[in-house]
Amino acid sequence: IKPTPTITKYNTPTNNNKTTVKMSDNKLRCALVYRLESSGPSDSGESGIALSNLSGNCTLLAKYDHASDYEGSGGGGGLYGDRDKNYAEAVGMVVGNDPPSGLGEEGVIGGFKICLSDAHQVIYGADSDGLCLAIVTGLKYPSRTAISMLTELYTPYSEQFALQAKSATTNSLTKKSKKILSQLCTKYDDSTKVDKASALNSKVEAVQATMQDNIAAMLKNTEQAESLAERSNQLNEQANVFQKKSKDLKKQMRCKNIKMTIILVALVVGVLVIILVPLIVRAKNAAKGGRMLRGFLEEIGEA
Repeated sequence: IKPTPTITKYNTPTNNNKTTVKMSDNKLRCALVYRLESSGPSDSGESGIALSNLSGNCTLLAKYDHASDYEGSGGGGGLYGDRDKNYAEAVGMVVGNDPPSGLGEEGVIGGFKICLSDAHQVIYGADSDGLCLAIVTGLKYPSRTAISMLTELYTPYSEQFALQAKSATTNSLTKKSKKILSQLCTKYDDSTKVDKASALNSKVEAVQATMQDNIAAMLKNTEQAESLAERSNQLNEQANVFQKKSKDLKKQMRCKNIKMTIILVALVVGVLVIILVPLIVRAKNAAKGGRMLRGFLEEIGEA
């Protein structure tokens, strides 16, 4: 069972003229090796460092800048707000101010601690002899994977450099340690390849992103469908209005046609009356005149 690491927070050292880069990613940045100094012999009289005798000082033995981006490059910005500042010293201050605790079994790294800042995280642990291993990662790098890396790194590193680490001077093991540090950093650079949980989380995040895209597309399609439905309703309403107006216009035209027909009939009848009435009157008068003439002639004949 792996011990639960202690998590603390601290402020990242900054420079007023520089910009601190916030590493809100899951990248592995660098690996470092320190020797924790003791202020006196162990309380138990055995070899190793007693927790109560830690002096708060540590000596940098080796460093490997996996990102190759944060030290001695000049210019503004960097891991600790200033590229000219040695990041290894800054991490050493973190380790020295809050050294690993719970160091008991010899030949085993433990006392893991995770120090978080607003820019990055430092994960480190040590053995009972004061050999301390640390790495700096982005804020999203899984701490579980980082501790696995330190645990895997400890065995080959302690086998090769444990004796030298006890008396080595500052930064004297950097070149010798480069191969082993670079190999482990390369292996753990992508946490999803060495940690099944991280790989699963990545897949879950990918699925979530896909689902979010699908939901966004569905919402967009829904909005478009609603817009089309609204336009269809408007067209239906316009069609109904047009149909009603058409019926009204047809009715008006029918009434107008009836009126025109009545007027034409009345006009024709009037014309006929004007023409026929005089003719009829004349015919009647002529017939009456004919009868009177016959009567007169008959009277003359009798006389």
